[in-house]
Amino acid sequence: MAESWKIRILRWRFNWYPAFRNTGARVTYISEDKLAAKLRLPLCRVTRNLHGTIYGGSMYAAIDALHAVLLATNLGPAYHVWMKAAQIEFRRPGRGDLFADARITSVELDEIRSALETETKIDRDFPLSLADASGEVAAQFRLTVHIRRRRTQDREMEGILYS
Repeated sequence: MAESWKIRILRWRFNWYPAFRNTGARVTYISEDKLAAKLRLPLCRVTRNLHGTIYGGSMYAAIDALHAVLLATNLGPAYHVWMKAAQIEFRRPGRGDLFADARITSVELDEIRSALETETKIDRDFPLSLADASGEVAAQFRLTVHIRRRRTQDREMEGILYS
């Protein structure tokens, strides 16, 4: 199935956002339901360290916003979503291009929405790994995403700003 123009624009905006673009990584795929994304982090001049492998900081910067963007896109403007914390376990040097596959299930989205009906804010952990083409994991991440409902005045102000 061909990529829709909305998904193509979202992927383009993600890749051209300066903070993400400077990591050297590129989002190569976003699913039509915006619950999954694939990323490629090449070993290149921008990401290469003294030892000829990918910087650990480049690895983290590449995957930092994936889950937050997928969640924010699916939850909509009634929620604030941002990265709160990350745990990183480096397993082996990145000696070639690395790939990540970020996924959020519709069940997780439903759980988040129902939890936010009774609570004002929650934190959710998402596992993610960067692996080479053969599947060997270079780094394993546990990303903590903070989600909260926007206050009514935030939504009113957003309506004023974006109308």
